[in-house]
Amino acid sequence: MQEFYPKKTYLSSDQFAEPKMNTSHLGRYINLFTDFGFKRIFGTERNKDLLIDFLNSLLSQEISPITDLRYRNSEQLGQQEAERRAIFDLYCENQNGEKFIVELQRAEQIHFKDRSLYYASFPLQEQGKKGAWDYELKAVYSISIMDYGFCL
Repeated sequence: MQEFYPKKTYLSSDQFAEPKMNTSHLGRYINLFTDFGFKRIFGTERNKDLLIDFLNSLLSQEISPITDLRYRNSEQLGQQEAERRAIFDLYCENQNGEKFIVELQRAEQIHFKDRSLYYASFPLQEQGKKGAWDYELKAVYSISIMDYGFCL
């Protein structure tokens, strides 16, 4: 009597893998959701027009169009050595003296709103003048691009 066994079929792991895309036509790319990529695309003089376009589209209802930006020092030291400092991803000023802090935040942070307010206090303090001053302040815009849900 002949015994019947089903033929065994073996599959290689290659048969379960996703098909590989031909990406040779794409060239190199920069991930905007990394610190390096974000600062490289939006934080360089060479690509300043991209940041201007981004801010204009984001703030078109709030301010007059930005025609020029000047990048500022993104590291803010406290007034005394013992005070905490702040390091912005991007910090710039438009032709009207209005300041912009642009932050990319991927990791959730419990007190992010407080940190944002603290960061915004540096451009406000910079505007303080010695001597006679009427306390008129230029606007400071803090723009946060976050990779998680956030409630005010």
